[in-house]
Amino acid sequence: MAGQLAVLCGQILVVGLAGTELSPSERKALASGERGGVVFFRRNIAAGPDGPRSVNALAREVLDASPTDAPPLVAIDQEGGRVVRIGPPALALPPMRRIGDLGDVDFAARLAEAQARELAALGITMSFAPVADIHTRQENPIIGDRAFAETPEGVVRFAGAWARGLARGGVLSCLKHFPGHGDTLVDSHLALPRVERSREDLDRIEIAPFRELAREPAVASMMTAHVVYPALDPGPATLSRAVCTDLLRGSLGFEGVLFSDDLEMKAIQLPVGEAAVLAVAAGCDALLVCSREDLAEEALGALVREAESSAAFRARCEEARARFIAMRRRVPPAPVDAPSLAAVFEASRPIAEELTARLATEGRAQS
Repeated sequence: MAGQLAVLCGQILVVGLAGTELSPSERKALASGERGGVVFFRRNIAAGPDGPRSVNALAREVLDASPTDAPPLVAIDQEGGRVVRIGPPALALPPMRRIGDLGDVDFAARLAEAQARELAALGITMSFAPVADIHTRQENPIIGDRAFAETPEGVVRFAGAWARGLARGGVLSCLKHFPGHGDTLVDSHLALPRVERSREDLDRIEIAPFRELAREPAVASMMTAHVVYPALDPGPATLSRAVCTDLLRGSLGFEGVLFSDDLEMKAIQLPVGEAAVLAVAAGCDALLVCSREDLAEEALGALVREAESSAAFRARCEEARARFIAMRRRVPPAPVDAPSLAAVFEASRPIAEELTARLATEGRAQS
């Protein structure tokens, strides 16, 4: 697929890759401008101590394949705890709840900065973090200890500090999952969750951290939740104009990039192409299609067809692309030479040792 509309729509797609090297078709899609970026998973990282070096090499491939005037987003989920893609010698972090329980926002920001310096050296430009969900339901199967705290105030303090630390280290942040995934009973990878709070309670609890951080300069982006909030809209937030535009842009005043969560997740319950069109129309600026190349092509085709038939939708795509590229140009990939990586990881050793000591002290205090 070629042409201006394919590039327009492709620039708002962020896709997963199949392996540790670009395939010919992945390279071609990047070179043509029909992809705006990539997200790395464990399948893209060599096992063992060569893992970080393989990330560095793949990021360099992605950068070299992409148009020079549209630097790619190179993203990863490297929260800590159970959501980690890159292993040793990268800085090992516990679940964010352990960081929040330490009670030191300055230390949290220093941890995020150290992690960001490692990621930036590898060629990564965005960490899909921090989680701004509130851990309000113990049975929640997907958030739990990924949340910094059980109160809006605690989440605001530590998520804000984490975003500022990432920014100081040269990596873009992404606050997730708007407007709040902490009170769900279902994993949105597997089914569609619901949060049955009143609008007043949503404003007071789930939405509160996002409202407080919407104008934080370090918060470059947010990510939607594939969750239904009946008090806001009868459909999933990712596909809701009431949530993505009226609430986030209108009421909260957020001006950064809005990502959809992965459109392949089962919570969406629609073909990926249809979901892509609805997400952009709702107000998403960048779409995640994290596993299958054929589904990324399906999304692209559906976006192009809608842009061909609707001037209003084409204008929405142009707005999304402009916002997304502007953010990417602020932090283009800058992978260091592979021999320099060891020194980057060595620089994190002091704070890693401090973290170990603080966690041990906290553990003794609680026992």
